[in-house]
Amino acid sequence: MKRIRALHHLRTVAETCADIATRPESIFPLRVRELWAAGEILEPVDELDAVTIALVVDLPVEDVAWLTEPSGSQHWANAAKLQTAPVTVRWRSARAPVWNHVLRRPALIWDLDNGIAESTLDAIASGDTADVRLDEPSAATMAVRLGDDLAVSLRALGSRTAHYADRRWKAGKLEPVADALWHASEGYLDLLKAIDCP
Repeated sequence: MKRIRALHHLRTVAETCADIATRPESIFPLRVRELWAAGEILEPVDELDAVTIALVVDLPVEDVAWLTEPSGSQHWANAAKLQTAPVTVRWRSARAPVWNHVLRRPALIWDLDNGIAESTLDAIASGDTADVRLDEPSAATMAVRLGDDLAVSLRALGSRTAHYADRRWKAGKLEPVADALWHASEGYLDLLKAIDCP
């Protein structure tokens, strides 16, 4: 996809975040507080496969382990039509840094308090994003961040494995429980790989 089209999709997600934030919590109990862009959209490239975004929610870190989907995320994503958009969504907790080994030097696109960061979108459009991105962490800081994420991920893997074992032979759909276990496993393995091969 062309850069201008990718930017259109990013703006659409930002506008959707702003719109859904005005809706009652009874309809959207999962509250997105921030939207960040990461990856190729922040680099001087003309063609992108997808736009990588981070949606930050006000949940405990334990509820948003790396590559997992917090409760209510599918409802939120369906309302935002993210399944049909060329975006890769990463859910993050507002109670920990948004950045990690994949979300390197992200740029804040929208937040609940300040709205859409037009200057950031302008910088992305021009291809000059250095001033709107977070600073690159030191190797030591990244190692600590990965260790923290790995500990959370291991606990998520354990709890989802226990939930799967409990539900394995009970009536009802197993797919949501199996998917949750798969996401936790994927996140844990991704973090292990990042730690082993920085």
